[in-house]
Amino acid sequence: MQTAIPCTVMRGGTSKGLYFRPEDLPTDVATRDAVLLAAMGSPDPRQIDGMGGAHPLTSKIAVVGPPSRPDADVDYLFLQAVVDEARIDTSQNCGNLLAGVGPFAIEEGLVAAEDGVTRVRIHMVNTASVAVAAVETPGRKVRYDGKARIDGVPGTAAPIPIDFLDVAGSTCGALLPTGRARDVIEGVEATLIDNGMPVVVMRASDFGKSGYESPEDLEADAALKARVEAVRLAAGLLMRLGDVTRKTTPKMCLVAPARHGGAISTRTFIPHRVHEAIGVFGAVSIATACVIPGSVAAEVAGPSAAAGQLDVEHPTGFFTVAMDIAVEDGAVQVRRSALLRTARRLMRGEVYVPASVWGGR
Repeated sequence: MQTAIPCTVMRGGTSKGLYFRPEDLPTDVATRDAVLLAAMGSPDPRQIDGMGGAHPLTSKIAVVGPPSRPDADVDYLFLQAVVDEARIDTSQNCGNLLAGVGPFAIEEGLVAAEDGVTRVRIHMVNTASVAVAAVETPGRKVRYDGKARIDGVPGTAAPIPIDFLDVAGSTCGALLPTGRARDVIEGVEATLIDNGMPVVVMRASDFGKSGYESPEDLEADAALKARVEAVRLAAGLLMRLGDVTRKTTPKMCLVAPARHGGAISTRTFIPHRVHEAIGVFGAVSIATACVIPGSVAAEVAGPSAAAGQLDVEHPTGFFTVAMDIAVEDGAVQVRRSALLRTARRLMRGEVYVPASVWGGR
């Protein structure tokens, strides 16, 4: 016996995941998590008995429903299904799946489409912050084809510009959780920053790396991973995240001078695999660090990095972030951060889980 649950599979940015309406899932959190793990096929390195793609970037879930605050059109709860553990993590946002929330909300009738462009105000429940996605809707229908290209995704699609209104310090309570642009952790200089995603920024050279290695090469270096993890565990306490042993934040970013005309080059641990590109909010936090005086990122990026439009280089290309930042008397204020993503609906139907996990409503 199995339970059928309405579900949409969407690519959002450089990730892919399952999108649900909250009324289609159990209200009890423990049961909900068990259902989502079964739907994804976790825990299993291949996720062979579920819809997951055997990688954190394809083991993601978005729950999208009516808004719980008056300044939003929809609520968006992001859930990370850990691939090889029976665990759902709610400690972070996902800016890639965020790109699919606007189209999903319109397709599901949660937001009425305008003729032309529909702006969807999205309450990101994980961090109690708001983003605004502009979705092309000619003839009041979501458009997926277009000429926008993002690195890490083949072909082109309709552009989805996203503005972040209040994400600075949304997880850690402050843009710079320690109040400093630079700290020393486990003998390594680092910048601890949270502009939508808690990130620890470190020079790749301090780990004996160039910063241009492939993700596969970095993942194969056990000594490097152990040292990065030691810094992460210590940084988690400084960033007010507590014991992060079983959390997916903070992300760890090794930086080096840009090689292809961007502001900075990055290799990001998320936190135990190395991202083939870079996460949306991770890129926003890195771009912000590049323009904060005294930060590790600003030192590596050099004077060419300035508020405006910054290209953050990653293993498969670059990520462009628009920034408006003011620095007065040493205090940093993020006025605006924005970026461009694309999304596509891949499938709509039902996902099945064993009735022994949940019998349905």
